[in-house]
Amino acid sequence: MSQVHALSDDQVGQELRKMTAFIKQEAEEKAREIQIKADEEFAIEKSKLVRQETDAIDSAYAKKFKQAQMSQQITRSTMANKTRLKVLGARQELLDEIFEAASSQLGEATHDQGRYKDILKGLILEGFYAMNEPELTLRARQADYDAVREAMGWASAEFKHKTDKDVTATIDEENPVPEGSAGGVIIIGGNGKIDIDNTFEARLTLLKDSALPAMRKALFGENPNRKFFD
Repeated sequence: MSQVHALSDDQVGQELRKMTAFIKQEAEEKAREIQIKADEEFAIEKSKLVRQETDAIDSAYAKKFKQAQMSQQITRSTMANKTRLKVLGARQELLDEIFEAASSQLGEATHDQGRYKDILKGLILEGFYAMNEPELTLRARQADYDAVREAMGWASAEFKHKTDKDVTATIDEENPVPEGSAGGVIIIGGNGKIDIDNTFEARLTLLKDSALPAMRKALFGENPNRKFFD
């Protein structure tokens, strides 16, 4: 039988120290592994948080940039519209001044009676052609009755010469054109149901409507935004 030798105190102490050193080494290695894993997880979480914050900042910046762009576009559009309206207002004001000046000078045509009678003849003759009726009524200012009668005779003779038709015109003295009018005549036909207003004021209004596009072009040039023309 083998004999079991009891360990001495020194041998026991050595064994304990070896075991303690081994356990300590194992604990230190385990601690290092835990620390390394913790550092890795921390780095991953930190990177994730940084990425999330970066994405949030980028998103907020993109949103603010888009808002700034929209605000800038709205401001530009508003300023452009205001400028356009000012330009259009100034142009319209100029056109209004031109027609107001023309309106104030309408009565000057009556100062030269010879020229005024020629104008009346043309206005009356235009009404004769448009109505094409044998009997018509004219309205005029009381001050123009004599000139209208003379012009009426000339117009009747020319109408007869051009159309080989007779036309008789009379002045409606019960309903004269107001004296505030600059001149001209009103031709009435269709048994009083149809009239052609050839007073100077009415002709200027017609001219304003028909000549306005040409005047705009002459004064301000072609409109680059206009796509359709008469």
